[in-house]
Amino acid sequence: MADRPLLIAAIPGDGTGPEVTAEAMKVLAAVAKREGIAYEVETLDWGGDRYLRTGETIPEGGLDLLRSKDAIFLGAIGHPNVAPGILEKGLLLDLRFQLDQYINLRPVKLLPGVETPLAGRGPDDIDFVVVRENTEDLYCGVGGFLKKGTPDEVAVQQAIYTRKGCERCIRWAFEYTRRRNSPKKTLTLVAKTNVLTFGHDLWWRTFQDVAKEYPDVKTDYNHVDACCMWMVKNPDAYDVIVTTNMFGDIITDLGGILQGGMGVAAGANLNPDVQSSGRRGVSMFEPMGGSAPKYTGLNQINPIAAINAMAMLLEHTGHPAAGLRIDKAIAHVTGTKMKSQAAGKMGHGTKEIGDLVVAGL
Repeated sequence: MADRPLLIAAIPGDGTGPEVTAEAMKVLAAVAKREGIAYEVETLDWGGDRYLRTGETIPEGGLDLLRSKDAIFLGAIGHPNVAPGILEKGLLLDLRFQLDQYINLRPVKLLPGVETPLAGRGPDDIDFVVVRENTEDLYCGVGGFLKKGTPDEVAVQQAIYTRKGCERCIRWAFEYTRRRNSPKKTLTLVAKTNVLTFGHDLWWRTFQDVAKEYPDVKTDYNHVDACCMWMVKNPDAYDVIVTTNMFGDIITDLGGILQGGMGVAAGANLNPDVQSSGRRGVSMFEPMGGSAPKYTGLNQINPIAAINAMAMLLEHTGHPAAGLRIDKAIAHVTGTKMKSQAAGKMGHGTKEIGDLVVAGL
């Protein structure tokens, strides 16, 4: 990648998305200068306003444009004047499916100075990662209605699981656990094999088969309801969790509050496969906090999650030193400069937090 710039598509999106994106880009500019990284950003106006204006979520040729990039940075999706589900399905989910971003990577790490609801727990106790399958399960949209709007209405929503989809996610999770190389070096499968006896049996059997190729990685299993209990009771027991799309969606929000809230939680939607061009598939990085429209334009929203997402983007595009530099700067800022991670209560404005992270680089 040294012979050409890092190509990034930025989709600031809705609400406070443009504000947190601006701070992430500010930090990118600063760390790129220090680390000697050449990059180019193309900003796209996709989101609620464009949809209301044109009726498009992804414009014609948009996917080909994204495929020409190394990474996508997404600010936030969600507009008060657009019905729920339109942007989420037509933009966010469609990008995940069309670009085959089959890994959703969600670090759950408590930063210095950040409060967790778990009494007596600190950064040494909450440091694990959830690997969520990202392109199957109930999110495939298979189903329909019968006699809709009548007393006899029937709604069917089907979950789809494939051996390929399970295996590539599970294998990636084993490889990630090996690279992460924590003292635990344990991969925990989270499913519901006692009730979901078809799809989750496929997950269980695939997990057992792939595990044979990784004798150095310890394995464990939790039913999802038990996992929710143990994440609260003993978060320090976890290293890496691999799970289905639906369950991953749920437990990562629980993980988000354990690490101090959506203001710090970031995630990646990865296509790690090498394409015919020789490049990896394009992956998307985003803060988890949503568009938070009531804070739009007030300079009060927390940009730490967006800056965390930028660190992940750099790490996964071949610039781990730059990502680590940002991580250390964030930890310094949360540990010594911020009063809270809640919007409007940080002790600094959105732009000022970005400036503090830049200063901490």
